[in-house]
Amino acid sequence: MRQNSPTPPITIDYYTDVLCVWAWIAQVRLEEVHRQWGERISVRHRFVDIFGDCHRKIPGQWGEADGFEKFGAHVADSAARFEHCQVNPAIWTRTRPRSSMQAHLLLKAVEALAGQNAVEAAALRIRRAFFVDARDISDMALLLELAAQEGLDQASLQDALRDGRASAKLSSDLRAATEQGVKGSPTWVLNEGRQLLYGNVGYRILSANIEELLKHPGAEASWC
Repeated sequence: MRQNSPTPPITIDYYTDVLCVWAWIAQVRLEEVHRQWGERISVRHRFVDIFGDCHRKIPGQWGEADGFEKFGAHVADSAARFEHCQVNPAIWTRTRPRSSMQAHLLLKAVEALAGQNAVEAAALRIRRAFFVDARDISDMALLLELAAQEGLDQASLQDALRDGRASAKLSSDLRAATEQGVKGSPTWVLNEGRQLLYGNVGYRILSANIEELLKHPGAEASWC
């Protein structure tokens, strides 16, 4: 008797910026997605440019004189509503990374060498270094040190940074974000780009969308 082949996992493109507090808040939802759905889903970590130029963006939006202090207070207030989310009061007030792009580039080097599971673990370590320990994660030396703590070889990562593999993967992420209409961080993209869940999305909404796709994996988007 012919046996049905196992259903392949559905792929979720998960777009974040490592310096985005809402992506830090959403970490618990990412972990719950893995716990609930296991091998039935595949999360592809992709990065979007929100904090690519922090020292222009934050003073420009929050004020030249005290913009970092105001933004730091906003971040702390946003995180305070979530019991699981720890935020060091020094971030943005004293620790002011210039860019998230260094971290994104390093994570693409991790992807080139070790795949998505390693990217997820390294991204969490990088986020924790900033949000909890208030370390400047725009420093490539620190990023390589954090990656080494995940068991990744620094020389191999530097090779992937030097020869363009990491840059190519990051370019692909940024281009795909534009093509898929990603507006911010975090954004969950499901059903081959047909469904975008953006921002502080409740876990029940996310889970319901995943469940529907798993029930009807071949369903096409409505023309209406």
